[in-house]
Amino acid sequence: MRRAAVIVASTRAAAGTAEDRTGPVIAEWLAERGFETPSPAVVADGAPVGEAVRAAIRDRCAVVVTTGGTGVSPDDRTPEEVAPLLEVQLPGFIEELRRRGAAAMPAALLTRGVAGFARGTFVITLPGSLGGVRDGLAILDPLIDHLLGQRSGGPGGQHD
Repeated sequence: MRRAAVIVASTRAAAGTAEDRTGPVIAEWLAERGFETPSPAVVADGAPVGEAVRAAIRDRCAVVVTTGGTGVSPDDRTPEEVAPLLEVQLPGFIEELRRRGAAAMPAALLTRGVAGFARGTFVITLPGSLGGVRDGLAILDPLIDHLLGQRSGGPGGQHD
């Protein structure tokens, strides 16, 4: 079975002073698509996000989805933690996320997320809002199997 990890970047949720509502949505979405997905890991913003993503890559997860930490506040450091891990970047995912989000909420243009592959793991950083997560999952939905198949050299390659 394919494995996935969900990492919630929220200092307040990690401290227990705020409720995370996005992680369970992502975990359920992944499980519905056949991924073995444990409960979301809730970590403080910054370096703990990078540590959690690196651990998921070491565990050979097929997919890692983060939520939170992609804005412009001083502690929003998810892109800085994840981008150096990506060997293959896929900026189209985040470009489409900003485009869709901005149609309803201009502040969506502030997301600084990243997406791509670190070793064989697809990693995407989604905003910490339910709307941003829903938009991100809608973008991934028709592509996730093709994306993973193409990266592994299986079905989904350009000549299939």
